[in-house]
Amino acid sequence: MLEFENVSKSFWTGKQRKVILDRASFRVELGNSLGILAPNGTGKTTIINMMAGLEKPDEGEIRKTCRVSFPLGFMGGVVGKHTARENARFIARLYGLDPDYVEAFCRWLCGIEEYFDMPIGTYSQGMRARFTFSLLLALEFDIYLIDEGMPSTTDVEFNRKAGSILKDRLREATVIVVSHQASTLEKFCRSAAVLKNGQLYMFDTLEEAKRMYDYNA
Repeated sequence: MLEFENVSKSFWTGKQRKVILDRASFRVELGNSLGILAPNGTGKTTIINMMAGLEKPDEGEIRKTCRVSFPLGFMGGVVGKHTARENARFIARLYGLDPDYVEAFCRWLCGIEEYFDMPIGTYSQGMRARFTFSLLLALEFDIYLIDEGMPSTTDVEFNRKAGSILKDRLREATVIVVSHQASTLEKFCRSAAVLKNGQLYMFDTLEEAKRMYDYNA
């Protein structure tokens, strides 16, 4: 279970205070994947980062009684001066997993050959995305966080393998995905919410959420 209770978050833009959440309360139960619809620039990434523990709320409490992933495509957890091998083994130890398994899994899925033993700072953006996504799939979570859907790496073989593994994981796991497009949510969720004026309006179906979202567009 992941729960927000009276959570507030805002930023000062230099001219005004931008409110992301205003004393918002909601709960995501395991087995009930949730999609969140919101226009660009309204704080979708901030909410996902708070769910992952990467950002703290200004007020309120965020409670987790399960394993919540870092956001799909998040690259802040890897160290550029270290190799993919070193990063994979370090992250494995943080999560209490077998470093040999995590290294072997990432090496197989990435398919970047000798670059796996070179510093990540030397990688192209696509290679780095392939590694961080492989790292996410090497770890097992109860809730997976997706910001705007699966990132494309332009590598067809990688996308095929990674997409197949993600699909298998999501049969058992719960997903929270945020997007400005309802079509992205259709791949993962049945229930949905709309972010508006600092509040999340929860709906039992995506169609209901979409009607509110389109009406206020």
